[in-house]
Amino acid sequence: QLQLAESGGASVQTGGSLRLSCAASIRTFMDYAMGWFRQAPGKERELVAAISRRGGNTFYADSVKGRFTISRDARNTMWLQMNSLKPEDTAVYSCAAARDYGSAYRLSDYDYWGRGTQVTVSS
Repeated sequence: QLQLAESGGASVQTGGSLRLSCAASIRTFMDYAMGWFRQAPGKERELVAAISRRGGNTFYADSVKGRFTISRDARNTMWLQMNSLKPEDTAVYSCAAARDYGSAYRLSDYDYWGRGTQVTVSS
């Protein structure tokens, strides 16, 4: 059973940066497409960024394009570098793994979820 654990969430001011990490408890990490989702209070969970199994393909939501960067290693870790943070980026950020897709872009594609880490951006 794959387990995911996020870290790196914090409270920052507008314009600040954070780097989120997602650690996977599995040796076959490269068998999974990965993604970062976020959910703000009163809003639906949304895909922020996704990365393919080998890391060659990435996807970003329009709202974070040019500010966020997703990356992964071959061992067991994925990151989300977040720059130029805005108050609207405030949310719980969760990492997720998709078993059956080379790249995954839909909520329903993902099979495993971390518990999330809080990111708060103040103005």
